[in-house]
Amino acid sequence: MEAKSAQNDYNRVKDDLQALREDLAKLTKAVADGQKHNISSLRDEVLRESREALDHVRKRGDEAVNRAREAGSKAVHDVEHQIEERPFLSILIMFLAGILVGRLLDR
Repeated sequence: MEAKSAQNDYNRVKDDLQALREDLAKLTKAVADGQKHNISSLRDEVLRESREALDHVRKRGDEAVNRAREAGSKAVHDVEHQIEERPFLSILIMFLAGILVGRLLDR
């Protein structure tokens, strides 16, 4: 009788260990699936934030280019206006600048 009780205890422990293995396998799979989901959502968030940052940088770059273009156009317009107001002085300044550059290049 005692041998039968020991055999029953052994079988119960054996069944409990098998159940524990199965539970551990399920837990491992659930954790792995959860981590895959976390990694996937993290990757999506990083991609979204990267796109937002790129769009922001692109917008700021476009604004800077437009400001530079406007400043360049204004400078050209101002120079044209100065030349129209004082054509003789402008020609004289360009002539002197040409002589100066020529002398510098001759050296």
